[in-house]
Amino acid sequence: MTVAVALWLATLGNAALWRELAQLGLLQGWRGAGFALALVLIVASALVLLVAPLAWRWTLKPLLTLLLLAGAAGAHFMLSYRVVIDTPMITNVLQTDPREAGDLLTLRWAGTMALLGLLPAWAVWRTPLALGRWPQRLGRNLALALAALAVLVGAVLVVFQPLSANMRNHKQLRYLINPLNSLYALGDLAAEPFKRDSRVLAPLGTDARLQPPPGAQRPPLLLLVLGETGRAGSFGLNGYGRDTTPELAKLPVISWRNAWSCGTSTAASVPCMFSHLGRDGFDRRKTEHETLLDVAQRAGLAVLWLDNQSGCKGVCDRVPSASTTALKDPVLCADGECWDEILLKDLDQRIAALPAERRARGVLLVMHQMGSHGPAYFKRVPPAFKRFLPECATSVLQDCSRAQVVNAYDNTIAYTDHVLAGAIAWLGTQAPRFDAAMLYLADHGESLGENNLYLHGLPYALAPDVQKRVPWISWLSPGFAQRQRLSADCLRGRADAEVSHDHLFHSTLGLLEVRTSAYQPALDAYAPCRAPG
Repeated sequence: MTVAVALWLATLGNAALWRELAQLGLLQGWRGAGFALALVLIVASALVLLVAPLAWRWTLKPLLTLLLLAGAAGAHFMLSYRVVIDTPMITNVLQTDPREAGDLLTLRWAGTMALLGLLPAWAVWRTPLALGRWPQRLGRNLALALAALAVLVGAVLVVFQPLSANMRNHKQLRYLINPLNSLYALGDLAAEPFKRDSRVLAPLGTDARLQPPPGAQRPPLLLLVLGETGRAGSFGLNGYGRDTTPELAKLPVISWRNAWSCGTSTAASVPCMFSHLGRDGFDRRKTEHETLLDVAQRAGLAVLWLDNQSGCKGVCDRVPSASTTALKDPVLCADGECWDEILLKDLDQRIAALPAERRARGVLLVMHQMGSHGPAYFKRVPPAFKRFLPECATSVLQDCSRAQVVNAYDNTIAYTDHVLAGAIAWLGTQAPRFDAAMLYLADHGESLGENNLYLHGLPYALAPDVQKRVPWISWLSPGFAQRQRLSADCLRGRADAEVSHDHLFHSTLGLLEVRTSAYQPALDAYAPCRAPG
């Protein structure tokens, strides 16, 4: 039974792996067939080796069932969206809320789960186990493990040279081996507490203080809009062939076209971009640190996080926050989800509710969009903003033409354009009380069918640029630009200068006039355009 399930998973359950190998030309001729056979034996024997120690009367069938269901789910998403499964992807799965999960549970998903998971699981439960006393069972398990180990070692030795070369040259292959990829990622997540001490939150910016410029008459108000799944290349402001940003194009905004993300998923990017460590340092961190929001709050600013997404990934845990999840607005909410304009509702009241003494020093307001979250792009846009038609009106992107997928996605960008223009209009009403500015920056990009890739989440080293290049758009009121001594012409002249999420922490502190040893002027993207003061 164990061997049969292992072979099932190693063959049919790894259709995505075989597809990739075939496209790479690694299955051609007798040599390719031999490599495929050896790989089947390697995957199957590895699975048997993992199951054998737990192959007891009350554990074997539940364990095999879990493996089959996990393998079926992994096969579906790898086949349908050409994603790979690694630790960040499993983190995304575990952090997905019911709204997001519902968009992915399609009829095709159900069919794959039934064929590759439930059907063989039913056969497992119908097959009687060979019972015996525990010494006999222990002997069988030991024999099975030794046999699997022998097959594994033998198969690896036979194809070691092509196997090592292919895994080295085509790193995506290791993330396609199903369900070993999921098991490894889960194990890696379970080991996180041993890699870094998550029980202790290292303080950051304990010396943070505000240093407003001499003569400043109003406190600053910075609106930081955290976009979701924004492709820099799909913004009309950045030279896209379609006018997806007509409202922003009429406003004095500054768009930097060469901005890069910290990760390729929300779970990876959001904690990283609000960290002081940068992408490389964040990946190697040994302890958890406070975030940008903690430093701003410690300096004395009023901080508020508004969320129309699946949460702040721990970034806003120690500052005031509010979610749109429970709102029942008849115009802006439908089917348990709200369109992003909901973030603009009642902003005056939200600001007024912040502590007066902090508000008098300045405000950092973060809005976390639903943005262009896929695959159900069509759900992110009110009917009045569906400008590009026909659009893909299903979560099964493969059932649509690429033009329809692009139309649906571009509609989300056009709606984001409207939301950002509305945010700027609201900021304009704050001039009597605040010097206001807006910074919009997306967490990661998106694949829309290029090379048959969809969505996002590929390992950073393997991900195409469209998953890593993000929009970075700024708007500064005249009062804000004056107090910051910022030259708009200089900022526009830096439109093609490379910036990244590494700059967000330091740029935000600079814009809010927070002085702390954690601030690095070299990573403040606005510093080159700030006149000496």
